[in-house]
Amino acid sequence: MSALRSVSRRQFLKSSAAASVAFAVPSIVPSTCFGANERITVGCIGVRNQGTGNLKRFQKAGCNIGGLCDVDQNVLAEAARLVDVRPPLHADYRQLLDRRDIDAVVITTPDHWHALITVDACRAGKDVYCEKPLSLTIAEGRRMVEAARTHNRIVQTGSQQRSAPQFRQACELVRNGHIGRLQTVLVGIPGPNHPGDPGPDTAPPAELDYETWLGPAPFRPYNEKRVHYNFRFWWDYSGGQMTNWGAHDLDIAQWGMGTDDTGPVAVEGVATFHPEGFHDVTETCRITHHYENGVQVIVGQQQKDIPKGATFVGAEGRIFVNRKGLIAEPSDIAERDLSNADIKLIVSDDHTQNFLDCIRSRELPICDVEIGHRSATVCHLGNIVCRLGRSIQWDPQAERIIGDDDAQAMADRPYRAPWTHTSR
Repeated sequence: MSALRSVSRRQFLKSSAAASVAFAVPSIVPSTCFGANERITVGCIGVRNQGTGNLKRFQKAGCNIGGLCDVDQNVLAEAARLVDVRPPLHADYRQLLDRRDIDAVVITTPDHWHALITVDACRAGKDVYCEKPLSLTIAEGRRMVEAARTHNRIVQTGSQQRSAPQFRQACELVRNGHIGRLQTVLVGIPGPNHPGDPGPDTAPPAELDYETWLGPAPFRPYNEKRVHYNFRFWWDYSGGQMTNWGAHDLDIAQWGMGTDDTGPVAVEGVATFHPEGFHDVTETCRITHHYENGVQVIVGQQQKDIPKGATFVGAEGRIFVNRKGLIAEPSDIAERDLSNADIKLIVSDDHTQNFLDCIRSRELPICDVEIGHRSATVCHLGNIVCRLGRSIQWDPQAERIIGDDDAQAMADRPYRAPWTHTSR
């Protein structure tokens, strides 16, 4: 993620203008005019862990890596060494967005930065690949969809399981009735892998711009067990394994049910939390999402009867799928020919390439921003129930929690000044 200090817009424009002169990068043809063989120039915002992997994938796909951003200068320097031709290293993601030669950005920041950078990127005319979960809150996700549509941008959610053949096969088998009427979907997620007792807060290391790492999140003193990978175990920045692994397999549940444009109508369940508060997020949970068609999606965290992955249970069989493969009961279901199936799902064998192809064609990608938003919403609703300890009613058309003002308030969060939901 880029290092963004709290500066006025006037100060930013001055620094950005100076940076653009220093970089002296020529502009190229807009992405909407790309030919099949022209290289797409991408900027990577957040280059640690998954960000490193995304950087490598986009470079391998033939992209020109036109710029890197991260709040940790050591991480930024290490990532720069992975690029064939050393790109400009930015101190502010807005500088990258203001460059005319950047066609698309890859956002691999902590979740609390996803929405703001995506919306700004769409306004700047960039296409976006944003890691899952798409958003930190339900309302953020809707703002991201609106920005993509308003500015005619391609926005791919990094839910790469949609580009793996066994997940597509499982969903096509379910959608075409090969397990009979669908009754239940089981989604298993692991327990938190947080490193333990946070211990005392300290001063941030010199290489990390901690003020910017926090960005729109509430201010809290620095603690190494809250930052970098550990962000996902604190509500201020993420949603635990519900929005980590749950975002993957609930996305497959939505795909298999054919509910990419909607969601549950009621959610209930129970959860447990760390007894000493070593982290915020759930230790265990069992959450049931009720859909209008009668199907139940049950999310189990560390539940012995729910294996990690997605299990589709129908009146005439079941299908379990995860990254290792697909298992069907009866086993012959997995051998059935889908070549002439009534329902055929989008085929993508490479999530990165699908995004790049869509930049050229302007067709919606396999995990378009609306799909990513709807899948993340299921995760967020589950976490709201976990945190409140009571059931909720959800209107998936209006995208509102019904009859519970406290729960509805959790569908969005205020941003810490000077960041706002609507202004760059």
